[in-house]
Amino acid sequence: MSELNLEKGTLPNVDDELLDIPSFDKCVSAPSEHAPRVLLLYGSLRERSFSRLVIEESARLLTCFGAEVKIFNPEGLPQVDTEDENHPKVQELRELMMWSEGQVWCSPERHGAMTSIFKSQLDWVPLNMGGVRPTQGKTLAVMQVCGGSQSFNVVNQLRVLGRWMRMVTIPNQSSVPKAYLEFDENDRMKPSPYYNRIVDVMEELMKFTLLLRDNKDYFVDRYSERVESAEQVSERVNQRSL
Repeated sequence: MSELNLEKGTLPNVDDELLDIPSFDKCVSAPSEHAPRVLLLYGSLRERSFSRLVIEESARLLTCFGAEVKIFNPEGLPQVDTEDENHPKVQELRELMMWSEGQVWCSPERHGAMTSIFKSQLDWVPLNMGGVRPTQGKTLAVMQVCGGSQSFNVVNQLRVLGRWMRMVTIPNQSSVPKAYLEFDENDRMKPSPYYNRIVDVMEELMKFTLLLRDNKDYFVDRYSERVESAEQVSERVNQRSL
């Protein structure tokens, strides 16, 4: 096996001053004293919405694990481009996005995809708010409910969205088939392997949130963006000197 020459200057396309060498020490910061803040979203406006019932079960578990939880009710949220960002429901959603350190998303599967109710909530989240991406570095757990047999179409789509929004999506996930059979007359989820999986997912989300929430800025810091920022600063300075 040939050995690589790793002496200085072997990466001519890299700006050494902007290159960060990761280390364990940089991944450790003083832990926050407040409870982890978790926002939960669901994707149906039905009176007996099973995605909402799953979210409520998840909220109970997260509260037991020590989190502060808030559930966003999508009723009254306008379709994107029919109102501006000053609409009260849009403001509420965006404030919760900024407040949260972790999130749980659960949507029904409709026509093999997430519902428009759920997607509309994410479409109202801008790429940045005051120069800050409101979802960047936050942890995410994805789940879905099915009216029939078990499917993973929605959780797969939610993972793509989470990655696009620069969230840290945990490995575990939940898909509840025939959700109408999984809840009792009090709208509480019955004991089952599906319930146990939701416990697993919330437990894992708490672990990842506790691990990452105080270090998210470091974990999502990118070389390409540091280079771009440096170039922008240089361009501004050069323009002022003309």
